[in-house]
Amino acid sequence: MNQQLNNAFTLFLSLLVEAMPFLLLGVLFSGLLLLFVDERKLIAKLPKNPLLGALVGSMVGFLFPVCECGNVPVARRMLMQGVPTPVAIGFLLAAPTINPIVIWATWTAFRDQPEIVVLRVVFSLAIATIIGWVFSAQKNLRPLLQPALAAAWQPKQQPQKDKSKTSSDLLQSGTFWLSGSGDPIRIDASVLQASLAAATPIKPLSERLQLLLDNTIQELRELGSVLVIGSAIAALIQVFVPREVILNLGGGEITSILTMMLLAAVVSICSTVDSFFALSFASTFTSGSLLAFLIFGPMIDLKGIGLMLSIFKPRAIIYLFALAAQLTFLFTLLINLYVI
Repeated sequence: MNQQLNNAFTLFLSLLVEAMPFLLLGVLFSGLLLLFVDERKLIAKLPKNPLLGALVGSMVGFLFPVCECGNVPVARRMLMQGVPTPVAIGFLLAAPTINPIVIWATWTAFRDQPEIVVLRVVFSLAIATIIGWVFSAQKNLRPLLQPALAAAWQPKQQPQKDKSKTSSDLLQSGTFWLSGSGDPIRIDASVLQASLAAATPIKPLSERLQLLLDNTIQELRELGSVLVIGSAIAALIQVFVPREVILNLGGGEITSILTMMLLAAVVSICSTVDSFFALSFASTFTSGSLLAFLIFGPMIDLKGIGLMLSIFKPRAIIYLFALAAQLTFLFTLLINLYVI
């Protein structure tokens, strides 16, 4: 038992060491979007069509090469800046896979099976686009968002004149600020970020850098805590579930896919290195199941669910989980039955 606990602790630390740099990268991108990107110009350039917007959002990962730890703060910043829901959802699900770093890593691992690389990119892009398009049916996203983010959310269609009313709804517990009357007001981190985003961009560089530092610290504190919890759960499950049980399920066309999807959600390996983990199962599991692991894991895993809870309420994550699971299963089952 002591040896298993030691192994679990080692895996826990390895997950943290592997994920923290990418979380920091995502938080830094979030801060850059907050302080150096004019959201009005950004929104004006995005497609108005929900399906096309979801496709564009899914491909933004080429510009923001972050994994499933770093995409959450960037997606949250997009929503707070008024980016359309399909774009933000598409980015949230596709960015961990549709980026040059992950594509290169997958090619390195599966050099002898280039179809795995191509299908991983194509299926990930298709699934993220479909789910983003489905979420466009939810015109008012606030019921699915966490309360602080729902208060700060500025949908594209909302008139500018409503900003003052929105600001009055943002007064919640958290950081102290002074109101116009001189009385102290407490606001939380998300509200502070929304207020900074609404502030005039014409500020001295030193002030903007200081705001960037403050935003980075706040988001790391908030997102880092749930990352620690998710990594701990993933490490414990990896150690206490025998590997032989997993290997015995690898031969079936259906059971192999379900097993690898469950494994992907549990082990929570960063998308930049998950292809090398999947490669160790290549001789035992079907090609469709390997694809299921490579597609589903970066979208939905224990670490990602914990981080997504900083954006969405649990029922919204259940929707995301169900849609991603169904589409991944259908696409990869077709590969097992008809293609590879």
